[in-house]
Amino acid sequence: MKQKKMLALTPSQLKQLYRHELPELTGIAARSGDAQTFKTYLSEYMAGHPQAESEAGKLIRLLIDYDGQKVHELSTDKQLPVSTLSLLYDFLTGKLEEYLETDLFIDLFRQFKRLQHPEHPLPGFQRVKAWSERWPSGLDEDVQQLRAYNKERILHALIQKIENRKNSASRFHFAEGISYEEKFRLVSEWWNDFRFHLAMAVKSPTELNRFLGNSLSVETMYLLSRARKKGMPFFATPYYLSLLNCTGSGYNDDSLRSYILYSPQLVETYGQIRAWEREDIVEAGKPNAAGWLLPDGHNIHRRYPEVAILIPDTMGRACGGLCASCQRMYDFQSKRLNFEFEELHPKESWDKKLRRLMTYFEEDTQLRDILITGGDALMSQNKTLRNILDAVYRMAVRKRKANQERPEGEKYAELQRIRLGSRLPAYLPMRINDELVDILREFKEKASTVGIRQFIIQTHFQTPLEVTPEAEEGIRKLLSAGWLITNQLVYNVAASRRGHTARLRQVLNKLGIICYYTFSVKGFEENNAVFTPNSRSIQEEQEEKAFGKLTKEDAHNLSVLLERTHDPAACIRRFTKAHRLPFLATDRNVLNLPAIGKSMTFKTVGITPEGKRILRFEHDGTRRHSPIIDSIGAVYIVESKSIAAYLRQLQAMGEDTEDYASIWNYTEGKTEPRFSLYEYPDFPFRITEKMSNLGLESC
Repeated sequence: MKQKKMLALTPSQLKQLYRHELPELTGIAARSGDAQTFKTYLSEYMAGHPQAESEAGKLIRLLIDYDGQKVHELSTDKQLPVSTLSLLYDFLTGKLEEYLETDLFIDLFRQFKRLQHPEHPLPGFQRVKAWSERWPSGLDEDVQQLRAYNKERILHALIQKIENRKNSASRFHFAEGISYEEKFRLVSEWWNDFRFHLAMAVKSPTELNRFLGNSLSVETMYLLSRARKKGMPFFATPYYLSLLNCTGSGYNDDSLRSYILYSPQLVETYGQIRAWEREDIVEAGKPNAAGWLLPDGHNIHRRYPEVAILIPDTMGRACGGLCASCQRMYDFQSKRLNFEFEELHPKESWDKKLRRLMTYFEEDTQLRDILITGGDALMSQNKTLRNILDAVYRMAVRKRKANQERPEGEKYAELQRIRLGSRLPAYLPMRINDELVDILREFKEKASTVGIRQFIIQTHFQTPLEVTPEAEEGIRKLLSAGWLITNQLVYNVAASRRGHTARLRQVLNKLGIICYYTFSVKGFEENNAVFTPNSRSIQEEQEEKAFGKLTKEDAHNLSVLLERTHDPAACIRRFTKAHRLPFLATDRNVLNLPAIGKSMTFKTVGITPEGKRILRFEHDGTRRHSPIIDSIGAVYIVESKSIAAYLRQLQAMGEDTEDYASIWNYTEGKTEPRFSLYEYPDFPFRITEKMSNLGLESC
C-alpha cells in the first residue's frame, strides 16, 4: 500500500489491513485470552520464524521483552511504562477503552511486514543525485536575481525605519534636507557594514511582516504576536531576511523560514523550557551531571575530559539572529543570552574573570581543546576577541612551561585545538572584515609556536540557500587566515528532505568547508514541529551520505592534506575529483544525549500510544568520557514525534512520501567513526591518567 494512503487510514480500515496482510498475527491475537498470552504465543511464533534473526525479528523480540516494563526516560527524568504489544493486542481484538491515534499501529504494521520482505533496495547514485539537484544554492543566478528585488524592497523599508527613529545619535542617520535618492545611496552603502544590520535588526512581528513585503499570513502574525507577549525575543537582520522568497514562486525557502518563524509548540512552551543537556545545569560548588567541577556554570560548560566550552561575558552572548530550534533557547528564556547589546559590553571585571577561567584550563590535567562560543564568538568586538585569544595564548604558554618540570607520565595535556563557534558566516557574513582576519592570522602564527596545531571556525550553515556571494567571500577571508572551517547542521524537518543535506555538503565542500556534525533536533515539546526522527537520520546516512564515504586510508590522507594546505577549497576540489566523490561525508549523524555526550548507537525498544519510538541509547564508544559514564548505563529517550506524523509533515511540504518508504526499517543505529582530522593529535610525551576537577563522590 502507498504511504500516502496508509497515513490517512482510519482505525477500522487499518484493522482490516492487518487482517488481510497479516493473518497469522491477527490469528494469534484472536486465540489469545489476554495480552500476556498474546505475547507468549507471539514469542513462540517468532522462535520458529525463518526471519527470527533478521533485524525485524530481533526488533519484535525486543518489543516483546520490554512490554510491561518501565524504563527511566532521561530527558524527562520520569519512569515510562512500555506497553507496545499490549496495545496492539487490544487494538486487534477491539478491547481498546479509548480511541488511540493510528501512528503506533502503522509503525507496527510496517515492522511485521518486514518479516515477509526483510530486504529493501537502496536508491542508486542517479536517484540521490536527482534528489540533491532539486535544491538551489544562494550562488545560483536565478536565486540572486530574486534576492536583488528583495534587497531593494528592504532598502526602502530601511529608509522609512531610519526616518522614524528617535535616536539621532546613531551613526546611521540622515542629515537634514537630503534627497530620497541620497538616502537610498547611503543605505545601500551601509548595507555592507555588519553593524548596520545589527542596528537595524527586526525585533517585532509587525516589522518582520513589513520587511517581508506583508507576506505573512494572519495566523502567523497572531502566533508571533503571542510570542512577543510572552517575552520571546525576535532578532533577524535585514541581510538574512533578504534571503527569503516572498513571491510565491521560485525557490523553496522552508529551510530558511523554519529558523525565522516560531512554531505554536515553541510559543506555547516558552517560559517553561528546560535545559535538555543536564550537564549545563550547574550549582556553585557541586559537580555537573557529567561529574565536572566548574569555576562558573555560566562561562564554562563541560562534558568530556579533553574539551570545554567557553562563553565570554561579552557581546558573544548574543547572536546574529535567534534560531527557532536553538539548543540554548533555555538560556535566552532565562536572559543569560539576549540581544540587549549595551548590557553585553564587557565590564571591567571581565578581564579578571577571564584570567580565572584560563587558570581552570591551565591547571586541568586533561583539557586540550577550547571551543569559544555563546551566543556567537564572532559577535564579540575585534578588540574583545583579540583579548580573549591573547589570554588563551598566555595560558597555553604557561601550561607548556609548567610541563617541563613534570616527569613523563605525570605531564598535563597541553592546548592543541582552539575553535570559534559562529553562525555569522551564514547570518551576517559582512562581519568577517579585514581586521578580524588579521587577528585570526596573527593568533595562529604565534599560537602555532607553543603547540596549538588546530585552528577551526565551527560554523552552522543550514541550507545551500544560505551560501550567498557574501558568504562565499566571508569564507574565503576566514580560510586566508589559515583557519579551517567546519560545519554543524541541525537536522530539522526542512533540512531532512531527500537530497537536501547531500547538496549542502557538496556546496560547502567546493568552498573549502568540511562537515563536522549532523545533529538530530534535541529538546522537548518546544521543538516538536522541527524534530526529525532519528530513523530518518540513519536513512540519510545509509542511503544518501553513503555516496561520499571515505575509506579509512583516504580519510587519513585527506586529513593530512587539510592540515598542510594553504588553500582548503582547492585541496577538497582536487580530492573529490580524483576520488570521484560528489561530496565528502566527513560529518557524523548524532543526537546530543541529555546526559553526557553524543551518540547514534540505539535500538528501538518500544513505541508510545502516540506512535513515538522509545530508543535505548549507548554512549559513543569512539571517544573518552567522564568516568561517571560507567555508572550511567543505557539511556532511554522518547522521540518528539512519530514517524507517521513526520511523513505527514513532509507531505504537507510537497514531498512524495514514497521517496521515504524505507524509513520504517531503520529501528537501530550505530555511531559512525570520527573523521581523522577531528581526532586529537598525539603528544610527544606521556600525560597523566589522573583527571582533575572531578567531583564524582558528590554526584
